[in-house]
Amino acid sequence: MKIILTQEVSGLGAPGDVVEVKSGYARNYLVPRGAAIRWTRGAEKQAESIKAARTARAARDEEHAAEIKTKLEADAVPVQVKAGDTGRLFGAVTSADIADALSAASGETVDKRSIAVGNPIKSLGTHQVSVKLHDEVSAEVTLNVIPA
Repeated sequence: MKIILTQEVSGLGAPGDVVEVKSGYARNYLVPRGAAIRWTRGAEKQAESIKAARTARAARDEEHAAEIKTKLEADAVPVQVKAGDTGRLFGAVTSADIADALSAASGETVDKRSIAVGNPIKSLGTHQVSVKLHDEVSAEVTLNVIPA
């Protein structure tokens, strides 16, 4: 079945892409969740407008993402968490905690799904994380985990 994606679907494509998928996957998963619409000749024109808007936004957003990258990579970003006397954390630092700290440091919203943490952060000190700000722009950010 041919469908037009309205949202980013990992392993399938970006908004505006026309893809061929199994009909059950489209009927039972993608269309009810609003991630896709059925392909028709009229919807094909809608897909072209989605792609045009996406490319215009991408050019503007890439420059903006580069500015955010320089802000984030300039200094270590402090993340306050609850910790014991020995420096061991109560739990781990989550992507949501990191996103909040990065948003406060840069002044821009950072999506928690764009943050890649190599190993779970369970101790105080400095740690490295990767943040994908745009398709071509990703930042290596140093976090300074400190007790609250």
